[in-house]
Amino acid sequence: MKKTKAITDRLISELEKAPIIEIACKKIGITRQTFYRWIEKDFELKSKVDDAIQRGSELINDMAESTLIQNIKDNELTAVIFWLKNRHEKFRTKVQLSGKIKNEIELSDEEKEELKESLNNL
Repeated sequence: MKKTKAITDRLISELEKAPIIEIACKKIGITRQTFYRWIEKDFELKSKVDDAIQRGSELINDMAESTLIQNIKDNELTAVIFWLKNRHEKFRTKVQLSGKIKNEIELSDEEKEELKESLNNL
C-alpha cells in the first residue's frame, strides 16, 4: 500500500484510540513491516506516531482509573487494596534496609607523613 496523507492520518487516529501498533496496522490495512519502514524513513510521521501513542496511552490510563474508582465505589475489595497500596503512604509496601559500611583506605608512606604534618600544624 502506498503511503498517503489520508492513510497516515487514519493511522494516527487509530493509535490515539488504541495505542497498539499491530491493531492500528490491521485497521488501516498495512503490515507492521510497512509501518516500521514508513517511520524509519519519515521523521515527521515518527514524531506524530509517538505523540499519538502517548495520547492513546493517556486515554487508556484514564479509562482504567475511572473503572478502578467505580469498582471502589462498588465496594470491590481488590480495587480498594490496589488504590491504597499505590496511592496512600500508610499502606504502601515498605522495604527496610540495614547494614554497615566499612571504608578502608590504604595510605602510602608519603601520604601518611603529609597527614601527620597537617595535623601537627593545626
